[in-house]
Amino acid sequence: MGHLRNFEIGVFRRLRRDPPRGKSHRLAFWLLVVYLALALGRLLPGGAGTVFSTLSGLTFFFLILFCIPLLWRWVFGRLLWKVRNRLIVTYLLMGLTPVVLFVSLALILLYAFSGQFAIFAASAEIKAELAHIASTNRAFDLHIAHAVDLDPKTRNVTLPEAENTSVDHEHVAMQVAAFLDGKQLALTPETLKSTTITSAPSWAAAHFSSVVVDNGKLYLRAVDTHTRDGRTITTITSLPLGEENVAQIARGLGTVTIVPDVDIEDDETMVGENGGVTKYSFGKPSGGPVKIDGHELSAEEARKRAVRGGTLPPAQHFYDVPVTFLAPLETVDWATGKAHTTFTHVTSRPSLLYQRLFITSLQIAAVVQEVLIGIAVLFGVLELIAFIMAVRLNRTITKSIRDLYEATTAIDKGDLTHRIDVTRHDQLAALSRSFNSMAASLERLLEEQREKERLQNELEIAQEVQANLFPLANVSLPMLELHGACYPARTVSGDYYDFLVFGNTGLGLALGDISGKGISAALLMATLHSAVRAYRFAGLELVSAGNRALASSLDPRVGEAELECGELFEQPGKILALLNRHLFRSTQPEKYATLFLAHYESARNQLVYSTGGHLPPLLLRADDSMTRLDCGGTVVGLIDNMSYEQGTEQLYPGDILIAYSDGVTEPENEFGEFGEERMVEVVRRHRHLPLDAISEQVMQSLRTWIGGQEQPDDITLVLARQR
Repeated sequence: MGHLRNFEIGVFRRLRRDPPRGKSHRLAFWLLVVYLALALGRLLPGGAGTVFSTLSGLTFFFLILFCIPLLWRWVFGRLLWKVRNRLIVTYLLMGLTPVVLFVSLALILLYAFSGQFAIFAASAEIKAELAHIASTNRAFDLHIAHAVDLDPKTRNVTLPEAENTSVDHEHVAMQVAAFLDGKQLALTPETLKSTTITSAPSWAAAHFSSVVVDNGKLYLRAVDTHTRDGRTITTITSLPLGEENVAQIARGLGTVTIVPDVDIEDDETMVGENGGVTKYSFGKPSGGPVKIDGHELSAEEARKRAVRGGTLPPAQHFYDVPVTFLAPLETVDWATGKAHTTFTHVTSRPSLLYQRLFITSLQIAAVVQEVLIGIAVLFGVLELIAFIMAVRLNRTITKSIRDLYEATTAIDKGDLTHRIDVTRHDQLAALSRSFNSMAASLERLLEEQREKERLQNELEIAQEVQANLFPLANVSLPMLELHGACYPARTVSGDYYDFLVFGNTGLGLALGDISGKGISAALLMATLHSAVRAYRFAGLELVSAGNRALASSLDPRVGEAELECGELFEQPGKILALLNRHLFRSTQPEKYATLFLAHYESARNQLVYSTGGHLPPLLLRADDSMTRLDCGGTVVGLIDNMSYEQGTEQLYPGDILIAYSDGVTEPENEFGEFGEERMVEVVRRHRHLPLDAISEQVMQSLRTWIGGQEQPDDITLVLARQR
C-alpha cells in the first residue's frame, strides 16, 4: 500500500496538483489508471480487443459515477467558493437561463413551423398536381364522350397528346383508361394507354381525384363518370409517383419522400440528401413481412417502394440547417376504396421555405430577412451589454468583499494600520468606511488597553510600595496588644495607619484619612506617612542626643534645653501642628487630611492623644462603658498656624481602643448607614477573641451590610487592647 501511495503522490507532483486525500478521490484516480490501461488493450485484434473494450467501457461507467460527486464537490468547494463566481452563476441562472429557454422554445417552434410549412407546401403541390390531373381527365372524358357521340359503336378513341404537358406541369408516363358501359376502350397513342387499369372501380364517385395505391405503387389518379343516352362513360387518368414526378412536386422545396405502408423507427435507413437526418425502418419492428392489398411483402421489398424525388441544395449560411418533417398523406387503396397508410417526408431548408413564403415579393422578403437578422443581432448585442454590465457590477461587489477579506486577514495578523482604499459612494463603500473606522477604533482601544495595562502595572507597583508603608506585622508591647488593617476601595488607598515603637516602653500610634481617592490620595498619604515618621523619629533622636549631652556636661541648663526639645516631639498635639504647617505649605489648598496621633507609655499605662479632624476613636472599657477620644482640633493642612489640644487616658486591663476611618461607619444600604453603634456592638460581642479575629468579624458584618455593592471608600480599622 505504501508503494501505491508513493505512486499517487509522484504522479500528482508531476502534474503540480495536490495528491488525492479522500477515498472517493483515490478510487477515481485508480479507476482512471485502470481505464487507460484497458484502453490500450482495445488495440489488440480479435476477441481479446473485444474483451478489453467491454471492460474499459464498464470501468469508464464506474469512473463517471465516482467523478460526479467529485465534480459536485469541486464546483461547490472550489469554483463557487468565491462570491464573484456565485454571483456570475446567479446572473446566468436568473438572466441567461430564461433567454436560453425562450430561444430554445422559439427554435423548436420555428423548426416545427418550418417542417409543417414544408409539409403544407408539399401537400399543396400534390393537390395542385391532382387538380391538374383531374382537369386533364375531364378534358379526356369530354373528348371520349364526343367521339362516342359521333360513332356509338366505336371501340377505339384517339386522345390529343397536347393535353399531356403544360408550362407548369411536366408529367412523365401519364396513363389514361376509358370504359364504355364497363367495357374498356382502346386508346391511342400508345404512350397514354394504361396497362395497369383493367376495370373501373365500383366505389369511385362520379368525380374522384386522390393519391391511390395500386398493387403497391403510388399514383395520382382522377376518375370522371357520367351517363349519356343510357350509356355510362368512365375516364381514368393516372400519373405514377415515380422519381421524376416526385421531383416535380419537390421543386423548390428540397427532397420529398413518399413512403407507403411502413412502420417508422429512428434506427435504420437514412433518407434524404445533403444533411437529411430522419431514418426509417421498413416493415414491422420484428422484421416480419408487410401486407399490401392482401399480399405479403418482405421488408426489403417494402423499402424499395418508397419514392423519393428532388435535391437538397447547399446551405446559404450557417443557420440554414436541414428541416425534416413527417406527416401522413391522404391515400386510398384502389382495390377497396379504403384509406391507406402513407407518409410524406420532406427535407428542406429555411432559405427555401422563406423564398416560397415570400414568392410573390422577393424584394420585400429580402428586406424582412435583413430586418429580422438586424433585430436578432441587436437583441444579442443588448444581451451582451447587459451581461457585461452585470459582470462589472459583480466586480464592484466582489472587490469590496475581497478588500474586506484581505483587511480582516491583515487585522487578524496584527496589522491594525491596514485600511481599505474606498473610492465609491455606495452601500458597500459605506461598509468599507465603517470597517476602516472600526479598525481605527480597535487600534485606539488596543493602544488605550496597553496604556491601561501599563498604568495598572504601575498601580500594582504603587500598591506594593504602599503595602510596605503599613506595618508588616502586628506590633505588641508587654502591656499592649495591637492590630491594624486597611482595605483600599481601589488599587491604592488614601487611608493611613502606622505603629512606631520606642524601645520596650513607648509606642506611637497614627491613623489618617486623606481627602479624595486613588493616586493623588495615595501620594499625599505617603507624604503624611513620611512626615509623621520624620517628626517622631527626629524627636527620638533629639531626646537621645539631649541625654548624651546631659551626661557629659556640667552645665545643667544644657541638659534641660535638650530634654525640652525631645519632649516637644513626643507630644501628639505639637506634632499635629507641625504636620498642619507642613501640609498647608506643600500641597494644594483643597488637599487636606484627618489624622489621629497617640503616644502610649507602658510604664504608666497612659495614652496621650490628639485628633486632627478625624472621627474620634472609641475606648471600650472592660466594664462595657465607652469613652470618646475627641480632644484635638481641625483637619490637617487646610488652615495654617493651627494649634491642637491633646488629652490623656489611663488604660486598664481589658480596655480596647477602636480607631477607624469613615469607610467603616458610612457604607449604606436601604436601611441606612452601618454606623458606629453596630461597629461597637460587633467588637463588644467578640471582645474575648484575638484582635485580628475581632477585626475580621467587623469586616464580615460590614460586607454583609454592603451586600453586592462596590466598596464605597477605603476602610481602615486599628484595635489596641491593654493586657
